[in-house]
Amino acid sequence: MHDRIYVAATSQHVGKTTSTLGIVAAIRNKNLNVGYCKPLGQEFVDLGDLKVDKDALLFSKTMNFELSAELHSPVILGRGVTTSFLQHPERYHFADEVMNASQKLQEMHDVVVYEGTGHPGVGSVIDLSNADVAKMLGASVIMVVEGGIGNTIDRLNTNLSLFREKDVPIAGVIVNKVIPDKSDRVRDLVGGKLDQWGIPMLGVLPYDKTLANPIMEGIRLAVDGVVIMNGHNLDNKVENIASGSLIEKKEFDDLQNLLLIVSYRRLESAIESLQEIDRKHPDQDLKLAGIIVNGENEFIDELQRHVPCGDYIMMNEIPLIATQLDTYGSAIKINRMEVKINTRTPWKARRAVELIKDHVNLDGLF
Repeated sequence: MHDRIYVAATSQHVGKTTSTLGIVAAIRNKNLNVGYCKPLGQEFVDLGDLKVDKDALLFSKTMNFELSAELHSPVILGRGVTTSFLQHPERYHFADEVMNASQKLQEMHDVVVYEGTGHPGVGSVIDLSNADVAKMLGASVIMVVEGGIGNTIDRLNTNLSLFREKDVPIAGVIVNKVIPDKSDRVRDLVGGKLDQWGIPMLGVLPYDKTLANPIMEGIRLAVDGVVIMNGHNLDNKVENIASGSLIEKKEFDDLQNLLLIVSYRRLESAIESLQEIDRKHPDQDLKLAGIIVNGENEFIDELQRHVPCGDYIMMNEIPLIATQLDTYGSAIKINRMEVKINTRTPWKARRAVELIKDHVNLDGLF
């Protein structure tokens, strides 16, 4: 049985945290006591008396354990740390901190799952790449790669070589974000190449739009927006986006959790269109995820003083956000935003667990 698993990924944003959530849940379902650690963190949250990696915070909420920076997020690479390390490496003891956390966690749990950071080379600047850490911990690696065939195999070969160089055992590969109707082909062809390398194909996860859906708070940050109304609903999930003030009923028949992007000068007519739809179709649930209002100059001050049709927006608790980006600029920012699982998206954590349960076989590992 593998008692130490290191989850790595070929690059950022391929689903490492998603997969790790599901792996941890799957191990728990085998009646094993499982612990979690993010040895090296790049993005942290400051909780006042506690500074930890944001993924460690997510797992503490999801797995319901008391979060300890020393145990679950031993090394944080905040601003300026890498430069300081290069100039004065003698001041830092990162490897010791990681090993101290690991030893304590392994005494407490049957299995410890370590979540890597970025691509396998991240951390090299402080002599703690993902491959270095996995080797030091004596962990076996599960590699997560984004779906495809040729490019997927190439990325796997390149990234796995960093672990092979250090004689780190590879427990298996998970191929993520695969177009559903190509799953069998990916499983056969990528799995065949992995067989040649002597590496198990653990599973193929289908692309799931749910995991790519942002929430309104993420939208607000992306457009550098100002909350005008109903800030308490910034956790609303956004599944679709529409622009303009001419709201057709068919959009609401087909689209759920819609984000409306509209210019300030057209806001009133857009709201009136929504009110008309509500009047004509009272049986339809036309609740929007939110509204982004675009404008120039001093429009935000004016909007804060008076919101056209504000009673309707307030009654339906629709988050209203203002930005000085135009409609096109807002759409570009939103399209390019990075969407990750976090503590404000519990439905994503639940879906991640379901995907691993349904599509990944870990029986040979535990």
